[in-house]
Amino acid sequence: MTMKKILIALMLLIGMNAQAQEVFNELRQKNKTIVEAPETNGLVRSISQFKLDALNYLAIKMQEEMPDSSVYYLDRQAFAMNNYVTFYIQKLVQYNEMPKALQEEMTKMFMETSRNHPLFKDKDKEMVLSYYNNGEVLIRFSLDTDWEMALEDIKKKMAKNE
Repeated sequence: MTMKKILIALMLLIGMNAQAQEVFNELRQKNKTIVEAPETNGLVRSISQFKLDALNYLAIKMQEEMPDSSVYYLDRQAFAMNNYVTFYIQKLVQYNEMPKALQEEMTKMFMETSRNHPLFKDKDKEMVLSYYNNGEVLIRFSLDTDWEMALEDIKKKMAKNE
């Protein structure tokens, strides 16, 4: 199976059009199931592992630093994170035939956007940037991200580039 087919299948499998209600729990369960399934493709598992780690980080940090925030806010952040990753995968497919320099520039734009919109301003940079600094994974975003702001920002940036 080609990379393009895998990425398209992944978008269909993981993409959600759910309302921001119980989104966190649904996304967490879906990605946990994918990560734990032995038949899951390595690339799909890697993306779902990022999502699962990002969701767990989000829940823990919100409980620690924003204990009075609503479940709705957690759902909105979870939904935006899922959409951010899905948008990135769509752009990877779109940029697949473009020169490598443009692909790298687009990837760096997504990485930097996630890093430039911290939600908690977490001081544990080693943990927060564990995916960001790992060149072996497809999804290289900061865990400490305000996903709603990052998604809005990246869509504006990508619209300017097209």
